[in-house]
Amino acid sequence: MIARPLLSSAFRHAARPMPALTKSRFLTPISARFLSQETRSKIDGVITSKPVVLFMKGTPEAPACGFSRASIQILGLQGVDPAKFTAVDVLENDEIRQGIKEYSDWPTIPQLYLDKEFVGGCDILVSMHQNGELAKMLDEKKVLVPAGEVESAPAGS
Repeated sequence: MIARPLLSSAFRHAARPMPALTKSRFLTPISARFLSQETRSKIDGVITSKPVVLFMKGTPEAPACGFSRASIQILGLQGVDPAKFTAVDVLENDEIRQGIKEYSDWPTIPQLYLDKEFVGGCDILVSMHQNGELAKMLDEKKVLVPAGEVESAPAGS
């Protein structure tokens, strides 16, 4: 006799709808942002404009964060040809700033693109610089200042 009331109570409890807070907390993503086609087109345009593209905070002459400064310095040390390089200050456009993260599926800025392909952020650049992979990749893509030419590397280096 005792089992029956316990079972019916358990079924009634299980059949109750979940509270709204519980539903939203566990069943929906915390934040969903979808990259607009307009922003995607802008990013595509920038990435195809030059072989080496750095999305950064600030400018090469005045980086606005240490990671952007380090990325510019690495590109300068590697000898990237300024004629084949462009930088995008994401602080000037919030759509680009948020959109580039979704575009690359990489959560941080700066972000380096080489021949339209995402390479990585500052941590990846530092690692590739230290182990020689970045020098090899930049040389293969022919984006370095030719030997013997006296040109400055990207500003800020």
